[in-house]
Amino acid sequence: MVSSARIGMVTVSDRASRGDYEDKGGPAIRAWLDRVLIGAWEPVVRIIPDEQALIEATLVELTDNEECCLVITTGGTGPAARDVTPEATEAVCQKMMPGFGELMRAASLKVVPTAILSRQMAGIRGKSFIVNLPGKPSAIDDCLNAVFPAIPYCIDLIGGDYLQADPAQCNVFRPPHAVKR
Repeated sequence: MVSSARIGMVTVSDRASRGDYEDKGGPAIRAWLDRVLIGAWEPVVRIIPDEQALIEATLVELTDNEECCLVITTGGTGPAARDVTPEATEAVCQKMMPGFGELMRAASLKVVPTAILSRQMAGIRGKSFIVNLPGKPSAIDDCLNAVFPAIPYCIDLIGGDYLQADPAQCNVFRPPHAVKR
């Protein structure tokens, strides 16, 4: 029996969590992963308001209880008072991975000058990798295209599931010794 990698997808939005508008960030993440990943994987989806304690609890639930090897959040990364996703992520991670946020901002700056206002980040909790993305679907694509090539190997290094990507969609990097054949 082949086990499925579990991937958490968290939309952080007061309005989407209340049903005031349709969540477009979560489906954008799912569409990107459906296009890129090969092999068995299972989405674990949450839509929650911009409340730091709830974001922290959701990240802990997805990493510790649901055993997601990857958790991708969308929303709550801007400078507004209620944008607290990065703070929640930092509070639950043992290690922060600043290069991911730097690369996502650099990629987004090629598209829009206000990308510098976004506070995307990434970190590690146990055997799980958590990455914060902006809420705009086109920015989700830009950011995942930039950083995903390094994510599967990072997950390998922390003992998580082995994620594979279609090389025609995303050229994931692993050193030759780390590639499963």
